[in-house]
This record gives sequence, structure tokens and C-alpha cells, in this order.
Amino acid sequence: MPHESRRAAREAAQKQQEQREAAGRQTTAPDVTHRRRRRARITWLVVAIVVIVLLGVACWVALKALTVKNGLEESQQLIGELQNGADPKETVQKIAEPAQSAADAASDPVWGALEWIPVAGENLRGVRLAAQSLDVLVNDVAIPVLAADPASGSLITQVLDVAKGQASRIGQLADEISEVKKSTALVGPVRGGVDQVAEVMEAAAPAVDLLPTLLGSDGPRNYLLVFQNNAESLALGGSAASQTLIHVDNGAIAMGTQGSSSSYENGVAVDVPVDQSAIDLYSSYLVDHVNTSMSRPDFPTAAQIMRAWWQRDIAPDQIDGVISIDPLALSKILVATGPITLVTGDVLSADNAVSLLLSDVYQRWDSYKHPELVDGFFAAAAGAVFEKVSSGQFDLKEMATALAESAEQGSILVWSEDAKVTEAIDGQRVSGVLPTDNEDSTTIGVYFNNSNGSKIDYYTRTAVTVDAVCEADATTFTVNAALALPISQAQAEDLPRYVQSMTFGTTFRDWIYIYGPPGTTISNVAVNGERVDILSHGIDDLGRPTARFEAWFEPEGRVEVAAAFTGTGDFGPLAVQTNPMINTVQPTLQDSCG
Repeated sequence: MPHESRRAAREAAQKQQEQREAAGRQTTAPDVTHRRRRRARITWLVVAIVVIVLLGVACWVALKALTVKNGLEESQQLIGELQNGADPKETVQKIAEPAQSAADAASDPVWGALEWIPVAGENLRGVRLAAQSLDVLVNDVAIPVLAADPASGSLITQVLDVAKGQASRIGQLADEISEVKKSTALVGPVRGGVDQVAEVMEAAAPAVDLLPTLLGSDGPRNYLLVFQNNAESLALGGSAASQTLIHVDNGAIAMGTQGSSSSYENGVAVDVPVDQSAIDLYSSYLVDHVNTSMSRPDFPTAAQIMRAWWQRDIAPDQIDGVISIDPLALSKILVATGPITLVTGDVLSADNAVSLLLSDVYQRWDSYKHPELVDGFFAAAAGAVFEKVSSGQFDLKEMATALAESAEQGSILVWSEDAKVTEAIDGQRVSGVLPTDNEDSTTIGVYFNNSNGSKIDYYTRTAVTVDAVCEADATTFTVNAALALPISQAQAEDLPRYVQSMTFGTTFRDWIYIYGPPGTTISNVAVNGERVDILSHGIDDLGRPTARFEAWFEPEGRVEVAAAFTGTGDFGPLAVQTNPMINTVQPTLQDSCG
């Protein structure tokens, strides 16, 4: 083919290709534009749907939040009325509905899904847990327990059943709300509510978890109940006047053998390992005389000594725990039970329990001549109160208040080798253990120990002051402890012989112990008063420096001792622990360290 013809053919083909491409462009442009517009419409439709859904979710959650808010606020108001003395049954019934409505609203699946959103979700989770916790405590615990009829003796059984049924749920909620409490995202109102409920749940969870074990649902248990006599004061309360074995089996409680100081072979030490520092401070009387087993301010020590006395001289019973109680606690418990008539014809009440048990009984009988009558009276009183309490015939709210207040002041103490019990009471006054560090508080111990075999502490008065002063390189804690007997010589001479000093008549002797903060040393000791001697200092006991004073006093007399402790490092808020005395006075604290 000639050259011109081939070129013409190529040009013709190129021209046709260009025409086809132009035609294609003309036909596809409207389609592309249409598709783009359609995609845009779809995108905006999706966005609109998402916005509508989100608005719907927001409105839904807002409505639920309003229900929760109203329910929690109404419940909070009613709880305030309950704390101010409103009838528990009626008030709890009123709380039941708002508490349940708040919990139901906060348990909505949509609410739960939004808990995964950062910041806002933490607040939603906190509100839900607070509502659910309140609902469980009111509707699943309080109402069933309060529905029990005390007259039928069903209260303790019902408490046991509720504890077994709700322990797992309460424990789970307590753990979850304790975890969310750590969040820094919680806003003010949510933070306040979560903190309040978390505090209640942290206390309720171990108690509910322990109750089945303590009440014998896992098998029978024996407890040694020790009754302390504050008229003969010792660090943990008073002399171990009488003891009773309590048997518990799946909620059924029975009183067993009773003992008193005359039941034991005093003078022969029990075989219990005790720190040498304790013997140095309290002498062998700590382990070879049953009444003085409460001398050291450490209830685990006293409980194991008391258990050894019982198992050696009374019966080789298995003892799973030791519980101590004194007449100060008993007087509070009698508010819950009401007056109790004893077999002697006496009526024991909240108003007369302390005077009847710690004073009047010694006026009635000479304990040197008729110790069996005094011991019998104590046994009768213990038996009557035990029968009333174990039957469940008491006001539950007043009983809870009585036990809480008594535990707080050291009038009820508990020890057990059960690890769960030990963990539950760790760090609380009811354990009878001084803090081992200064992180939560800088606790100083001041104890007045009757060392003359008298019951004079029905009349004595004490005073304790503590000053903390911070300097550049150290902190000094100065402790003053005073003891006075505000009765006349004539009144003292009229006291029964058993109330007067066993050895010294109307002259009395106390050993005063001051335990400084852990990590400090004694920097000074001082005495102000006649016939007061520094007996010993420089002995560390329970991880603390101690000062021990021997104080002699007479009617209308007063003695005062002081010790200063110095140390470096961080110290928590100042606190004082002292005997639960009959005539108690709050310690005075001055902490210039802030």
C-alpha cells in the first residue's frame, strides 16, 4: 500500500477514536453527576438517622437519669429521716419504691452501653452502682430482715438467710463501686453520692459475708464470751470478771458452761507465748492471774491467754473466737432489749446496768465472805441478757446503734483465728489492736491500770491531753495523763471492803502506761504529784516506745504524769486510744502540725 494511503488510514482511525471518546464523555457525565448526588443524599440521610438515633438515645437516657435522680433524692431524704429517729419499718418501706425505680432505670441496656464512653461513662457507671447498691440494701436486705417477727424468735434465722442469699451480690457491688470511686472523671454530685454509698458498702460487704460463718452455717462454732469489770480498770476495759461459752449452730445460739475468777488456778501461768516486753511491763500477772489478762492493750494477746485459761481449768472445748463485753456496752444493748427482770427480782435496765453491776452489788454482799453470791448475780445477769438477745426480741435499729457505739469505744472486742474475721476487723477498734504505723492516724495509747485489787474506778476520773509540735527536723508529741478520786476521806472509809484497796485501804495505786507513736523515741518524762514514781521507760512494746508510771492517790487527790515522744517522717492526724472508763472524758488534742 502506498505511503499516502497508510497515513490516511491512520488519520481516519484516530479521528474515529476521538469521536467515540467524545461521545462517551457526553453520555457518562450526567450519570456521574447523578451518582454523586445520590451518594450525597444517602450520606446525609445516614447522618440524619445517626443524629436522630443519638438524640433519641440522649432523650431516653435523660429520662432514665431523671428517674434515677428523683429516686435517689427521695431515698436520701428518707434515709436522713431514718437517721433522725424515724420508725425503721415504715421508713424502709417508703424507701423501697424509689430505690427500686432508680435501680431499674439505671440498669437499662442503653444506659449500660453508654458506660463505655470516656468520662461520661464513668459517671453513668457510678450512678448505676449507687442506685443498685441502695436497692439491694433496702429491698433485698432491710425489708426481709425487718419483716421477721422478733416475738417468734425468727429474727436471727432471717438475718442468716438474707446474708447467705445476698453476700455474693453485695460483695460484687462493693468491689465495683470501690473501683469506680477511684475515677478522676466523676463530677461533683456523682462523686458525693458514690463516696457515700461506697462507704456503706465497704462496711456492709464483709459483715454480710462473715455472718453465715459466724452464725454456724458452715458448721458449729464455740465462742468464749468474757465479761469485763470497768470498776477495776485495765487497758482493754477491766478485770475478766466472768466467762461464758456460747455455742452456735446454723443460727441457733445456746449458752453453755459459765466460769468466774474463782474457777481458775490463779498463780499458775498458762502456757501461751507472750512477748518479753509484755512481761517486763505487766509482770507475770499477765499470764498467771486470770483477772489481769486484760492488762496489755492488745486483745489478741488477752484472748489467747483467756482461751488457754478456759481450756486448762474449765474444759478442753474447741474455741473459735473470743468476744469481750463490759457493762458500758450492756447498758446500750438494754436500750434495744428494754428492761430485763433477773431471777433475783432485780430489773436490769439501760439506766441502772452500770451502777447495779459495778457498785450496788458490792454494797449488797461482802465479796470476800460470799464471792459465790456476787458471781451468781453476774451469771444470772449474763444469762438473762443472753436469752433476750439470742431470742431476737429487740429493736434492730437500737441494737445496731448499741453495737456500733460500743465497738467504737472499745467496750466490745473480737478475736478469731479465722483469717476472714481477722481481715474484716483489721484496723478497727473492735479488733483491740493498736495501729502499727502512722499512715492513717498517729495514734497514742494512754491506759490506767488498777493495780491494788479494788473496785475504786467506779469513782475515779481521768483526763488526757496530747500536743503535737512540728519543728524543722522532727515532730514532738507531749502526752499528759491525770487521775483523780473526787470523793472525801469519809466517803472512802464508808465504801465496802471489796471496793477499797485490797492491800492499802483508802490509799490507791494505779499503773499508768503511755504508748508513743511508732517510729518515735521517748525524749522526756515528767511527774507532778505526791508519791508518783517513774516505774520504767525505754521498753518498746507492740512496736512502740512506752513509759510506765506508778501513781499513788488518795480521796480528793489527783496525780499527773507526762511523757514526750520525738520522731521524724510523716505523721497522720492525731488520735488517742484509752480505756473505756465508767466516767469517761474525751481526750483533748492540739495538733499544731495541721
